[in-house]
Amino acid sequence: MGNICRSPAAEGIAKSIIKKKDLAGLIEIDSAGTIDYHEGEPPDPRMIAHASKRGYNLNSLARQFNPQKDFEHFDYIITMDDENYKHIISLDDQKKHKHKVFKITSFAKDKNISEVPDPYYRGSKGFELVLDILENSVNGLINRIEDDIRRENKEIS
Repeated sequence: MGNICRSPAAEGIAKSIIKKKDLAGLIEIDSAGTIDYHEGEPPDPRMIAHASKRGYNLNSLARQFNPQKDFEHFDYIITMDDENYKHIISLDDQKKHKHKVFKITSFAKDKNISEVPDPYYRGSKGFELVLDILENSVNGLINRIEDDIRRENKEIS
């Protein structure tokens, strides 16, 4: 929502995986919230601390999702929960981008997880749970993107 906890953590995890897989020139990652409440702010210090213990650097600044630009620019629009999924879908006035919108948990190996809970009021365990879910889900997302890149390259060849 506010782009200070879950989304910047997912962005940091994704950037780390992309770097390890040497995909930095092929995949662009950015995070945004559905509200502008924290616009221009860094991630929550608690999320930064928990993520850094796992080796992730969270250095983005919060911004609000821009439907006019982001729907056109990005191939995947990823949300953390049902509420944000519905909000993003509602911003697609012409109904031409729904195929790009996913919940991050749809890429998780554990199909029993349907949302990434907001850790803001849940203490340390909440932040750790979010990181666990995101590590699992973001790995699946990056694998999916790699498959799409390979498929695209075959079609071009």
